Amino acid sequence: MIGYAGLLAGRTALVTGAASGIGRAVGEHLLRAGARVVLADRDPRVVEVARGLAAASGSDDAAHGLVFDAADEQSIVELVRDATRVLGRIDTLVTSHGILTESPLQDMALTQWDETLRIDLTSVFLLCREVLPGMRARGDGRIVNVASQLGQKGGDGMAHYAAAKSGVIAMTKSLALEVSRDGVLANCIAPGPINTPLVEAISDDWKTAKREELPLGRFGEVDEVAPTAVMLASSPFGDLYVGQTLGPNSGDVMP
Repeated sequence: MIGYAGLLAGRTALVTGAASGIGRAVGEHLLRAGARVVLADRDPRVVEVARGLAAASGSDDAAHGLVFDAADEQSIVELVRDATRVLGRIDTLVTSHGILTESPLQDMALTQWDETLRIDLTSVFLLCREVLPGMRARGDGRIVNVASQLGQKGGDGMAHYAAAKSGVIAMTKSLALEVSRDGVLANCIAPGPINTPLVEAISDDWKTAKREELPLGRFGEVDEVAPTAVMLASSPFGDLYVGQTLGPNSGDVMP
């Protein structure tokens, strides 16, 4: 088990997509580092996940679960409002929610394209927009948007997903230019394929081909990604990262 020795003691964080996968791992690692966290997801099981993590930490106040709909603007506004009420403030936002489907571009329905862009990109914009006033007013904040290496290199049968994740990366760079002088540092994590329920749903043919492409020869695990979020959320380790895209990706992208 990784020990962070109170690295984030006294800090707070809102983590989305936290019922499972990378988001759940990030929430757990932030908690281990001493942060108080709100875990959010459209899956109601996020409430039980938060209770379990709080119990394991020895403090019922350490982790709270909230349900929200990433496709709905008002739900996102309410999530940030409720998370702020629970935590007192939001020092760190980690956006780790999303959907992933496959389709050749030629056969893709506009509804599939629109849904992916709405959940994987527009909702990230909305979450960032909602947390920024508090962070800028305090002169302190960290935003960590979880993108994907496919946003850097594209993906066969995943033009919609790659476009959304590329948008997240570009938006985060632009945001960093706007707010870094206000003490708010925005960065991305662009993982490669990670063993999560999201990736499990992809076809076996895709996974086999992708595994053979990777220099490391294997997919990653969520506990190999989460420490990057802890680093970006912490000081002094994350203090010089501004608009960067960090890639725990098994060597799939080497910038």
